[in-house]
Amino acid sequence: MKYHIVSTSKTGHGAVFTNLKEALEYQKAHPGSIYHPFDRMPAKIPPIGKEAAEPIRTPGGSSGEITVYTDGSALGNPGPGGWGAVIIQGENEVEEYSQGYRHTTNNRMEMMAVINTLEILKDLRESSVTIHSDSQYTINGITKGWAKGWRKRGWKKADGKPALNPDLWARMLDLVELFPKLKFHWVRGHAGNALNERADDLANGAAGQGRDMLIDEGYVK
Repeated sequence: MKYHIVSTSKTGHGAVFTNLKEALEYQKAHPGSIYHPFDRMPAKIPPIGKEAAEPIRTPGGSSGEITVYTDGSALGNPGPGGWGAVIIQGENEVEEYSQGYRHTTNNRMEMMAVINTLEILKDLRESSVTIHSDSQYTINGITKGWAKGWRKRGWKKADGKPALNPDLWARMLDLVELFPKLKFHWVRGHAGNALNERADDLANGAAGQGRDMLIDEGYVK
């Protein structure tokens, strides 16, 4: 698969496409941007002014490792929402997933991105899986033990107030416990990381599609 990268700034911002026509249309709409073709998904969008003849190393690596980038979006927050995930197995196998919801929140979509990724990878649970997300809410909820504490207290926070999104935290905790080699890594959003930007594009695209959108039952309730 060919990846078409359009750099729009000296700090490494831009967009990633798998369709050349879309990439060139995006470049045309952004005067001064630079187009770069890659045979593999780069780790970061090349900044304008830097030579990009050599592909940047794809994160992940060996066949036993799986690298994931997830993101969530809600237009208006709350509003129409979507999640996106980019899953890389080894160095060359890249899969993308997304889904839109009629009415939800940004945090719920960030969580749904992780939940659905773990569901997709359930048969590969013994692999080393690293999930990259720009949601501190999602990552801290797991890595700092917040969600386990909320569950132990009957989905209440330390101050006695109800914990938000208990339905999704319950699902995520059950899934996380299935993956012995699972790691989470926080990445800064909109900072030029091509895979994070791609997950963001997938989430926003799903949120704005206006059709084939699901109902977020947990949020409605």
